[in-house]
Amino acid sequence: MDIDAWVWWLVVAVGLGIPLVITAMPEFGMLSAGAVAGAVVAALGGGIVAQVVVFAAVSVALIAVVRPLANRHSRQRPEARTGVDALKGRQAVVLQRVDRGGGRIKLAGETWSARAYDKTQTYEPGQEVDVVEIDGATAVVM
Repeated sequence: MDIDAWVWWLVVAVGLGIPLVITAMPEFGMLSAGAVAGAVVAALGGGIVAQVVVFAAVSVALIAVVRPLANRHSRQRPEARTGVDALKGRQAVVLQRVDRGGGRIKLAGETWSARAYDKTQTYEPGQEVDVVEIDGATAVVM
């Protein structure tokens, strides 16, 4: 029994897909896509040279184009801010008058001591303020 060349290319594609799943290396998926392209050429009646050339061209093109894009995308992850860094930029409500000498705000469900960023500003109870920074246990607001 003689098996068509396109079937062998599909076997190669599946064979390259297995390490993709196991190792999560996208290059195997790109090689697998190249093997599928080789199968298409074989099914359309292309010779072995055309099949190998298409396999190589598609694989190299995918690796050359997709891999750098994926690497760039993976490096641009937003940083997860935790602790006091997560409080910077949030809004709070003034509970007790806040000025350069201090005061109290409600921030993230908790009562915090606070002081005004601008020493000439005063914030009255009920006003919303923005947290500029956290200095020890004191929120600096504006």
